[in-house]
Amino acid sequence: MSTHPFGTTNHDPHPGDSTAHGRRAVGDASGKRILVTGANAGIGFWTSLQLAQRGAEVILACRNQSKADAAVQAIRTRVPNAKVSSVTMDVASLESVAGSVERLSELEGLDVLIANAGVVHTPKARKQSADGLELVAATNFFGHFALVAGLLPVLERTPGSRVLTLGSLSTLMVKPRLDDLQLSKGYSGWQAYAQSKIMMQSFGFELDRRLQAAGSPVRALSAHPGYSISGRTPVVPGVNEPSRGKLFADSLQAPFTQGKNRGALPIVRAALDPQAFRNDGAVFFGPKGWLKGAPVRSKPARITTDPRAAAAIWKEAENATGITLLS
Repeated sequence: MSTHPFGTTNHDPHPGDSTAHGRRAVGDASGKRILVTGANAGIGFWTSLQLAQRGAEVILACRNQSKADAAVQAIRTRVPNAKVSSVTMDVASLESVAGSVERLSELEGLDVLIANAGVVHTPKARKQSADGLELVAATNFFGHFALVAGLLPVLERTPGSRVLTLGSLSTLMVKPRLDDLQLSKGYSGWQAYAQSKIMMQSFGFELDRRLQAAGSPVRALSAHPGYSISGRTPVVPGVNEPSRGKLFADSLQAPFTQGKNRGALPIVRAALDPQAFRNDGAVFFGPKGWLKGAPVRSKPARITTDPRAAAAIWKEAENATGITLLS
């Protein structure tokens, strides 16, 4: 029986859990307070569960309170002594983010902010958020930009804190329209999704550069979950309940996919690895085999580390949110 770094034993009856036969997995999070956006399902839920299993206090930031309650209960069922709570937040709404920031700013400290929430199944036609922003970009990026800006003071008073943005393999497949980041001149759901993930990854890397230049103690990095799908993920009532058809269809993709419980492992490692910033440059984690596998240090898409792209994306975020951050 082998153990993967920041993972679980191969024979763990609950994949994604951090304990097996009474042993604790690598990556102790005891004493850490971690905020995860979009934590009621998917990668966000499994990230939250695994962090709770490792001893972290986890705050689930979710748009739907009833789904958040179900996720909290599912975590407590698996981790009876879990320190887990929730806060209502719709990252597509700058007003909702601001309200959440006001409440969360009362925290004594915040060790990790995991910007996970996002639209995966994008609308076929271009839609706008309540703030008049392209909906996919608003949800996947602009809201998180505002959240990070608002919570930076809390992070800065927490030694060793970090911001973690979620990237995607889609960043390798699309060229962003740097002069049209909200796709007002032509929209496709795939372009919107991939472009939003490029913005998120770029933001994470540029944020780290600007934080260091400003002398801030906070660091930033990014991670991606590989090709992780619901039908290969353990069933959790109220959280992950794929249909029989979905289970069958996803099982046919087994050679090159993994469950979201496994996809969460690079995110957990990025959140906890004390050696993450031992080398210079962009810090990025993902599955060893890109699509699936144990969590390892990975090479990001070139566009996400391009200074020109980062400048355009940062400027767009400040214009969209009306917030100036480290400029």
